[in-house]
Amino acid sequence: MCRAANIVFLFIISLSIDLFSQEQVQKFTISGYIKENATGEFSIGANVYLKKKNADDRKGVVTNAYGFFSITLEKGEYQMAVNYLGFEDFKKDITLDKDIRLNISMKEKAVTAKEVEIVGEKTDENIQKSEMSMISLDIDKIKELPTFMGEMDILKTIQLLPGVQSTEGNTGFYVRGGGPDQNLVLLDEAVVYNTGHLFGFFSVFNGDAVKNIELYKGNMPAQYGGRLSSVLDVQMKDGNTQNVHAQGGIGIISSRLTVEGPIKKDTASFLISARRTYIDILTKPFIKKSSFTGSAYYFYDLNLKLNYRLSDKDRLFLSGYFGRDVFTFKNSYGGGDNSTFKVSMPWGNATTTLRWNHLITQKLFMNTSAVFSDYKFQFGAKESQFEFKLFSGIRDWNAKIDFGYFPNVKHNIKYGVNYIYHTFIPNQASAKAGDVEMDLGEAPKLHAHDAAIYIGDDYDVTDKIRLNAGLRYSYFMQVGPFERYIKDPISQRITDTIVYKSGEKICSYGGLEPRASVRYTLNKKSSIKAGFAQNYQYIHLASISSVSLPTDLWMPSTSVVKPQLSTQYSLGYYRNFMEDKFETSVEVYYKDMRNMIEFKEGSLPDQNVKDNVDNAFTFGKGWSYGAELFLKKRTGRFTGWIGYTYAWTWRQFDSINLGQKFPAKYDRRHDLSVALTWDYNSRFSFGGVFVFATGNTATLPVSWYMVEGQMIPEYGDRNSFRMAPYHRLDLSITYNPERARAKARQRIRWEKRMQKKGIDITGKEIPNVWYRNIESSWVLSCYNVYNRHNPYFIYFENDGNIYNGTSNVTAYQVSLFPVLPSLTWNFKF
Repeated sequence: MCRAANIVFLFIISLSIDLFSQEQVQKFTISGYIKENATGEFSIGANVYLKKKNADDRKGVVTNAYGFFSITLEKGEYQMAVNYLGFEDFKKDITLDKDIRLNISMKEKAVTAKEVEIVGEKTDENIQKSEMSMISLDIDKIKELPTFMGEMDILKTIQLLPGVQSTEGNTGFYVRGGGPDQNLVLLDEAVVYNTGHLFGFFSVFNGDAVKNIELYKGNMPAQYGGRLSSVLDVQMKDGNTQNVHAQGGIGIISSRLTVEGPIKKDTASFLISARRTYIDILTKPFIKKSSFTGSAYYFYDLNLKLNYRLSDKDRLFLSGYFGRDVFTFKNSYGGGDNSTFKVSMPWGNATTTLRWNHLITQKLFMNTSAVFSDYKFQFGAKESQFEFKLFSGIRDWNAKIDFGYFPNVKHNIKYGVNYIYHTFIPNQASAKAGDVEMDLGEAPKLHAHDAAIYIGDDYDVTDKIRLNAGLRYSYFMQVGPFERYIKDPISQRITDTIVYKSGEKICSYGGLEPRASVRYTLNKKSSIKAGFAQNYQYIHLASISSVSLPTDLWMPSTSVVKPQLSTQYSLGYYRNFMEDKFETSVEVYYKDMRNMIEFKEGSLPDQNVKDNVDNAFTFGKGWSYGAELFLKKRTGRFTGWIGYTYAWTWRQFDSINLGQKFPAKYDRRHDLSVALTWDYNSRFSFGGVFVFATGNTATLPVSWYMVEGQMIPEYGDRNSFRMAPYHRLDLSITYNPERARAKARQRIRWEKRMQKKGIDITGKEIPNVWYRNIESSWVLSCYNVYNRHNPYFIYFENDGNIYNGTSNVTAYQVSLFPVLPSLTWNFKF
């Protein structure tokens, strides 16, 4: 508490001094929005600079998530420059003798593959910014990497970064020793609770609808909260306000289509993006005449976005996502419907976000959001006259307001409030035998209020020191209706029941969450950074599996389940080489986690009407520490990165492993990822991914006993066995047959048209409207090129004969994916 108070005190003092000094000199503000000329999309992270004429020193800012910038400087003559990745630089002479509003449209620049990474990118941003453990990903570069079954996957690319670990075929990711539930995954500010399709083998994000991706691995800004380990902030495209465009792809197991365009040019636009697999259609002929006729699996998702510019100061955005996995299984073992075993299992997410941007003053930007998020899982089984159903999920109603205040070029202040109303459905079950309804009881719905207030500032203390400091206060309260069953600790029988009415307070928690990172510039090529972060997590994911599954239960903090709390310390060194062509960094970290939850050994979610789900949990602590190395080549035809992590992750629970510490399931000593792309020429590009990781831990039998004719295993210590190392190579080839030829043909047609009209086109570029032909590409990918049989899990079988006293217990390894080639046709027009 004292540490947080000191941070706030220093922040107020430094800000007061700056604002007081500002009043002594006459200053004015230039502000506005920056967008792409061809599409009308707002430019996130564009660099805006003002430099006094005949001076070397320049002052600059970066546009926010809505393309807004604001710079306040002394009165004078300035040269203004704006650069943005892949676009022509914008330059303009400015006389700053009054407040100026200036909206800028950036024109796309036709460049060669060798140049594309240079244009418009702030080459030393990794050294100069105060944030650490934060990575932005270019969606176009992700599309060039090899894919699993032809599906471009954001989350699988995230897993290639240092400090981020994964398991085979799963989109769940583990950041610096944290679990999958400790990652805050946002899609246009809405929480996505289940990020995977096909039991986690594909992510829910359709890359054609995505505009921007940012990952924070620990030192998250103060506006984010509710999770211990990381934030993955995914933003959808706004929709083209100039012309109607479509893009998509047809692959081996799925297809996708995205359409965007203006509703009213320069004022309103739409975007619709859809994707569906056809695994069910492909497998239907093979099971048509079998006992499994009617079995199927498929997934689909839909993204929608509308935006409307009310005025130069006001904008509205409405975005939504809806996705479902549908699995059905039928096994007919006789004649008639009564001789069929049926299983139906649909699950998925739904989100809606309504946002209002308002420019209050030249220096004060406001965003107000109303957000809805829902995750549902259903299971149904039927055989003969018996029917069973299970339902679980979580639903959020969220209201938030965020402010961005830019008093001068030294400060970028953010503050706001956030409120969420949670409804948890841990498990609800029903059964029916003929016409008789069976009362299995229900785990009651759980309700909670979740609120937070925050303030943060990105502050240039001196030319060499930049401080990003923030403070967040969070509050959580579980409310009724609810029944708490009190159990005898020995007999486990219920001795009392406490009944809470609707809205009645059951328990509450709260606390301060200070965050800070500081950068010290050593020279133009290098800097060091240090960070500290403290986070509370009030909702928890209870899982009986080592991987994320749709059956996992989301639970709130209760009188039994305390909030999780983490404290992380980090230190990093950053250096660029060869005129910023290469970026390197080394980060070390230590993270402490408390009040972690697991199911008790041998426990499963209980449907007993006279019990609470949280009575099956046990609680403990965890800690993780390690070092991360990152090397990135950012320019030229050959680009990519190498990431390496050397780390330890531990857990300790009093009621697990006899109270002794044990390595986490996803503890890995070594984790290496290499992701490279090579633009050979205008038609061919190549991509490659190689991963190597220490094998996962597992709890396996160390001996077997014969008891009454049954083989009984005796297990070793928790996670004391280490599986074989995981490694894999993926390759891809992208062929663009028409890209160069089509543009050349369009150029000739345009020149002939202009000549007929007598228009001089010397030095002029062909307008974008002439490039409205269909562009297409073929992507051939190969997953697991050398067919490595990586371990997924291990099981045991007795090959002997227990009846004559012989036994031969053998361990068998199960691997998921052999070599998997895929072919995808992508198109755009």
